[in-house]
Amino acid sequence: MSIKILVVEDNENIAYGLKNNLEIEGYTVTIAGDGNSALEQEARWRPDLVVLDLMLPGLDGFTVLRKLREAERPTPVLILSARDEEIDKVRGFRFGADQYLTKPFSVLELLARIETLLRRTEALRRLDDKEHRPCLSFGQVEIYPEAREVKRNGETVALAPKEFDLLMALWASRGAVASRLDLIRKVWGYPGDVLTRTVDTHIGELRRKLEEDPVHPRHILTVRKVGYRLKVD
Repeated sequence: MSIKILVVEDNENIAYGLKNNLEIEGYTVTIAGDGNSALEQEARWRPDLVVLDLMLPGLDGFTVLRKLREAERPTPVLILSARDEEIDKVRGFRFGADQYLTKPFSVLELLARIETLLRRTEALRRLDDKEHRPCLSFGQVEIYPEAREVKRNGETVALAPKEFDLLMALWASRGAVASRLDLIRKVWGYPGDVLTRTVDTHIGELRRKLEEDPVHPRHILTVRKVGYRLKVD
């Protein structure tokens, strides 16, 4: 079955240029020209990946991304934007973006980013039962890797895709320290425009959602000047 990609872009020249290049690579592509259409298309068509511009008529890209994540849609999202300010990148990742590529961009780099996202998604779907138990736990937190579901005190916690990937990367370290660079490589595929601050932002969100006292965490711990580790009881 062909992989489906939703391109959300209001510039027709860019949108159809992307469509042509992606279809040459064998992907099935549909286009949405504004934020509302993007949400409707995503809900109806259920793409395997979304390429999302930020500057859209109606709902902007940040709002589209936020609504997708609030609806607990795990679809990978690659932001494609002319906005290259650090604050925009951090905001995009905080809302749950998986990649951020600035315009102008190389088609080859875009294709490489898409392939990386799709490989990572497929790998997570095929978690090896020998390495990952059906349920992992620490403190009051339960993790169900195959379902990409997390519960705290029995209640489901909505994690953005990158927050879940980061949590699994910390778990994979088995209590050892994971440096920020290691986490960037494992979770974000080490794109050059991802900043270490992105890791800190996502760690803060994990603590807010999973720790009893985020200010004094018991499990998601900072190792000064090195990185982070997950303390499992």
